[in-house]
Amino acid sequence: MEHYEAPKKDLWTGRASNKWLYLHEKVHCTPLQEIPEAQKKSIALLGYACDEGVRRNQGRIGAVEGPDAIKKSIGKMPNHLASHTVLHDIGSITCKDGDMEAAQNELADAVSSLLMKKQFPIVLGGGHDVAYGHYRGIKHYLDSKKKGQSMGIINFDAHFDLRKNTDRGNSGTPFYQIAKDCEKENIDFNYLCLGIRKDANDRELFQTAKDMDVVYVMSDTFQMHFLEEINTWINAFINNVDHVYVTIDLDGFSSAFAPGVSAASPMGFMPRIVIECLKTIMASGKLISLDIAEMNPRYDVDGQTAKLAASLVHYVAHNS
Repeated sequence: MEHYEAPKKDLWTGRASNKWLYLHEKVHCTPLQEIPEAQKKSIALLGYACDEGVRRNQGRIGAVEGPDAIKKSIGKMPNHLASHTVLHDIGSITCKDGDMEAAQNELADAVSSLLMKKQFPIVLGGGHDVAYGHYRGIKHYLDSKKKGQSMGIINFDAHFDLRKNTDRGNSGTPFYQIAKDCEKENIDFNYLCLGIRKDANDRELFQTAKDMDVVYVMSDTFQMHFLEEINTWINAFINNVDHVYVTIDLDGFSSAFAPGVSAASPMGFMPRIVIECLKTIMASGKLISLDIAEMNPRYDVDGQTAKLAASLVHYVAHNS
C-alpha cells in the first residue's frame, strides 16, 4: 500500500510493571497485512495521518501528527482489559503529495479488511475527512456480507461538515459526500449530529441539514441535565438502523478540554456528556466502528487534547 506506514514501537512507552498494568505493555505492533482473524475480542488502532483536508478547508494544519500523539498518550494509561482481549497498533494511513483521495481509498480498504477479520477498528485522525474513507470501508464490508444492512452515523461535533464538494473534498465535506453516495444508491442517509453550534455553521449549512433530514442536537441542549432526553433521541435513531458508526470531532469539545485542534472554541461541549452518550450507544450492541478526528498536537497544551482522545479510546476499548 503506497499510503501506509507500519506501526512504530517507540510510540508505546510508559511506566514499566512487567505485569501488563499499562497499555504500552499490552499492545501488539502488528502491520496491517499481518493482522490475524480475531478469535476473541480484538481492537485495532489505525492512524489516519492526513491534514490535507484541513488545509483545503482553510483550517490550521498539524493534524497529520495527531495519530502518533494519541497513541503515545494511550500507551501510558492503565490496562484493565481482559487477558484474552487483544490490542493492536496497526500503523497509519498517510497522505502523500496532497493526494487525500488516495489516502481515503486506502483507509476504506483497511477498515473493510479489519472488519472482515472481526477486528474492532478505532481510527485516529487526522482531519475529519477521515469520515468519508471510514464510512466507505464499513459500507464495503456490509455490502460484502449481506445487502440491505443499514448504517447510522453519529457525529459528536460542533459542525455539520456538510459543505458541498464542488471542487474537491475537504475536512468540511465528508457527510455531504456520504449523503450523495446514499442518494446514488437510493438508500437512506442516517445522520445524527450531537453538539451543533449556531456560531459554527452558516445558514446554508442549516438549510442543507434540513433538506437532508439530518437529526441534530444543538450545543445548548447537549448538556448533562438534558441527558435523559438526549438518550431518547439516540435510542430512537439507533432503533432505525442495523449498525452504528461513531465519529468524534475533538473540535466539538470546549477548548478548555481540547485546545489542540484545527478549529478551537471555548463554546464547545464537555467530555462527560460524550462518555454518557457512548455508554448508551455501546449498550445497543450496534457499534461497528469508531474514529476520533482533528487532533492537532501543534496547538495542544500540556498534552490535554491527546489525553482526552486517549481517554475516549480507553473508555470505548474497555466497554465495547
